[in-house]
Amino acid sequence: MSVNNTARGYGWVARGFHWTIAVLILLAIGLGLYAKSLPHDSESAVAYLFQVFSIHKTIGIAVLFLALARILWALSQPRPRPLHPERRAETWLAEMVHWGLYGGMVVQPLTGWLMNAAAPGGFSRIIWPFGQRLPGIPQDQQLFETFASIHGIGWIVLTGLIALHVAGVLKHVLIDRDATLARMTRGTSDLPEPKVHHPEGKPTAPFAAIAVWVLVLIAGLAATEPPQSATAQTQAAPEAVTEATTTADGTLWQVESGSLKISVIQGNSPVSGEFATWAAKIDFDPETGTGETEVTIDIASLTLGGVTDSAIGPDFLNASAHPKAVFTAAIAPAGNSYQATGTLTLAGAAVPITLPFTLSIDGNTATAKGQVALDRRDFKVGANYADETTVGFAVTVDVELTAKR
Repeated sequence: MSVNNTARGYGWVARGFHWTIAVLILLAIGLGLYAKSLPHDSESAVAYLFQVFSIHKTIGIAVLFLALARILWALSQPRPRPLHPERRAETWLAEMVHWGLYGGMVVQPLTGWLMNAAAPGGFSRIIWPFGQRLPGIPQDQQLFETFASIHGIGWIVLTGLIALHVAGVLKHVLIDRDATLARMTRGTSDLPEPKVHHPEGKPTAPFAAIAVWVLVLIAGLAATEPPQSATAQTQAAPEAVTEATTTADGTLWQVESGSLKISVIQGNSPVSGEFATWAAKIDFDPETGTGETEVTIDIASLTLGGVTDSAIGPDFLNASAHPKAVFTAAIAPAGNSYQATGTLTLAGAAVPITLPFTLSIDGNTATAKGQVALDRRDFKVGANYADETTVGFAVTVDVELTAKR
């Protein structure tokens, strides 16, 4: 049994790479499709979903490293000669599909790994001890969606290439009845020498395969929606601006910019998000350090990593039934800082909370920054997720804003 390839067929190393990677790719595709069909309406269902996706990701990483080793081995080995060199179009197509499959073996698991690294938080983990992130890849929702788009389009292309490859094998077995498949199963050292093939000109099939994956990259980038501008995400509601500018006592403040962010632990990893639309009415007297505020939040404007739809869905914040959250509070000094003490009405539940914050005032400009930890169970959010295996109880809220008197 030959280790190296010959003009007649493939050595056992190349055959081992081929069949191992083929089985793993088909298994990864099957698990990915299966995971997308699974429900996520209970804690046990989500935990099982995590397990399936973790296996899918781990298989993908295995394919990536095996594929790189296979490509290096292939570059060091002679290719078995075509059995039908006179069929130039067929030979060219087979060569292009061959290199296209090599590209898919690298692009698909690599973009999956990049998705995992860029996800703002965790969803499911690669089962290995080397960490989940990649150096130089920030946790960014827009970047995650870009890699996800390329990954999704790539699977369609890779599936098509696999279909062409299988169709070609079936043609050789059922119609041509030649030794093409045998060269990848037993090596065929016992077969006669193939016809001598003298290619004309430079080989173009590898470049065509590269072009296919470049088009996948371009399509993935084009399919990704551009992010909203920071101005659009932090702009105060017009109603708040109007009321602030029609008062004369100098205690009302107009929010000019700011952010309202949350973070939670999911699947043992932090997930961070932000509400894009919210409005704050602020009546505050710097002389006494007292006042009151009312903050209205558009629940459907939340983005929360790869679990946005679940977060605003019926199992959690239920934006369709409770589209707004409202925080009304009295503002008072608290030592060297301040606090807003009042009631947060969220998902149909009204819960008393205290938000501590720091405040600096420079003329008619005020800058505030605060943080509070909430317990989702107080609001009956995620009631079907009774422990912290999949979704943590604590939700950290961070508020920053700049306002004009």
